[in-house]
Amino acid sequence: MPTLSVPIIDLKPWFDGTPEGRDAVGRAVDAACRDIGFLVITNHQIPAELIGRVSSASREFFALPLADKRRVDRPRDDAVRGYSAVGEEGLSYSLEEAAPGDLKESFSIGPSGVPDDAYHRGPAAGAHFEPNVWPEGLPGFREAYTEYFDAMSDLSRELMRIFATGLGLPLHFFDDKIDRHISMFRVLSYPPQNEPPLPGQLRAGAHSDYGSLTIVLPDGPGLQVFNKAGQWVDVPSVEGGLVVNIADLMMQWTNDEWVSTLHRVTNPPFDDAMKNVRRQSLVFFHQPNYDAMVECLPGCLAPGAMPKYAPISSGDHLTAKFVKQTTFGGTKAEA
Repeated sequence: MPTLSVPIIDLKPWFDGTPEGRDAVGRAVDAACRDIGFLVITNHQIPAELIGRVSSASREFFALPLADKRRVDRPRDDAVRGYSAVGEEGLSYSLEEAAPGDLKESFSIGPSGVPDDAYHRGPAAGAHFEPNVWPEGLPGFREAYTEYFDAMSDLSRELMRIFATGLGLPLHFFDDKIDRHISMFRVLSYPPQNEPPLPGQLRAGAHSDYGSLTIVLPDGPGLQVFNKAGQWVDVPSVEGGLVVNIADLMMQWTNDEWVSTLHRVTNPPFDDAMKNVRRQSLVFFHQPNYDAMVECLPGCLAPGAMPKYAPISSGDHLTAKFVKQTTFGGTKAEA
């Protein structure tokens, strides 16, 4: 029977480096990705000091007056950089379901220090390496965000190696497919709700993510996962833990053997002042190199069977997801 709740997996045996420990972690992650597509990881090697610094910098930014945050508005629809205000995005639109805008605001960055060469700046790169925009007057903000992006990139590389181990692939199978990744780091702020939500309106509507994996650090309850029994279950809160889920591209890569699971962020009790508080989430969306080819992995196809998906590049896969989205309030919704 599949696991119907989100498992907690200790990565210490992986980082200790013994073959037995690494195989055990790989097997546990493989089972989680097949059963529910979510896991909570501990002993992940991300410094608590860095997490605290980027969390504090984010709270300082979101506490600014709206006019100040608007100075770093998202520059255009296809460049996921900068600020988006409350209600400007609706994640249910990625599933072609109409609903009121999500009750959150966000600030997003992509890769920094991008080389000025044909790969990163040419037409094929599209908006994947667009410059970041930064708020002024917040000392340490830019440094905290870029350091966290780099730390998440390193952790994602280790997770992809764990994925390879769990799938019976060579340890470094994914390395050359993610060495120029087009990932995004986004901090989400969910303000206290001063009036009842509209019908169907959530802090974040039900959706799946687009890329290979997502690493999330929520600072409060509300994140739920839709399991194979058709139930919404809470993601457990673990001191020092990070939430990881696989996304649509990884599900396609594994020929649907791994599941990219619907998830949402529920509203707090409107009439409970102790629980109706601001919530913040640090979210790293990992996406392989735009020219990395995604096709059925070895071992994910039964003898005589045909792959469910035609090969596609990571960049084209992401673009196809964006095209499918419905424009909401002048801004496309993102996962």
